[in-house]
Amino acid sequence: MALTRTQEPKHIVRPTKTVRDSDAFEQSLRPQRLSEYVGQGEIKGHLLIHLQAAQERKEPMGHALLHGPPGLGKTTLAYIIAREMGAQIRVTSGPAIEKPGDLASLLTNLEAGDVLFIDEIHRLRPAIEEVLYSAMEDYALDLVIGKGPTARSMRLDLKPFTLVGATTKAGSISAPLRDRFIHNFKLAFYTAGEMERIVERSARILSIVLEEEAAQNIARCCRATPRVANRLVRAVRDFAQVAGEKSVTLARVKETLEALGVDEQGLDRTDRLVLCALIEKFAGGPVGLSTLAAATGEEEQTLEDMVEPYLLQQGYLQRTPKGRMVTQRACDFLGLSMPESVQRQLL
Repeated sequence: MALTRTQEPKHIVRPTKTVRDSDAFEQSLRPQRLSEYVGQGEIKGHLLIHLQAAQERKEPMGHALLHGPPGLGKTTLAYIIAREMGAQIRVTSGPAIEKPGDLASLLTNLEAGDVLFIDEIHRLRPAIEEVLYSAMEDYALDLVIGKGPTARSMRLDLKPFTLVGATTKAGSISAPLRDRFIHNFKLAFYTAGEMERIVERSARILSIVLEEEAAQNIARCCRATPRVANRLVRAVRDFAQVAGEKSVTLARVKETLEALGVDEQGLDRTDRLVLCALIEKFAGGPVGLSTLAAATGEEEQTLEDMVEPYLLQQGYLQRTPKGRMVTQRACDFLGLSMPESVQRQLL
């Protein structure tokens, strides 16, 4: 079953999945081997050991769960695991598997050593999760044929495979499923130096002449996320091409980012809207997620999954038991005064 795709994101600095033409673009920029993969050093070190051990035993690598914010390289790592093992990869997503029969069809068609990649694995239905339990532990499918008094159980043997699950919400995965993953890797945001290397690599692949200061500026504005970096590199390339420029200068990068509404810290219009709403409409907070979503015209899930993680990481926002609150750093960045009510709570 094919991986489902979402619509084109509204914001260029939102690390969401893109439509098919952009998928091809992203695929061309993805590293093909662990040696090409920039960042996530600890995870790479563990994977090298586990992959080598599995190859020496001539077995598939143990099942792996990859989790972290969108755009950090979970899908890329799944493809790399398959390539390093010399195996085929089958790709699907939690919402695309609608009934146990869909999963059974996928599993029975896997060859020995294949990698099954399930994106958004936290969205699997409970009945489908139960089918995975025996598949992951015993390489077998326990199915119930028929209904009522005539129902009978049936076990199908599967060829050994590696399941790689990816999620942005590890806490939403049920404990029985989470415990069946042998490897559990949490991807972190990238450092400024790593982002600069990623920007320079993408520019080379796209045959872009990118000045050093221009690369550094893009790296600072891409929310420490490779998918956003690749999107900004492509946008800068288009602006430079239309202007008839053979190399991308710092001035061109700044002009492009300004046109896109992205500031020097990587915040876009929605980020600034959220922070300003907290300060001006709610006296800095605390305010509940649903109220904040209504005030900004954004969906709760969009704020929670795509806006908050970066604002929290950068220290512009904090979450408390009573709701979201703005920080002094956010007020200083926006040039606004910290509400007295927030000051009192922070003392």
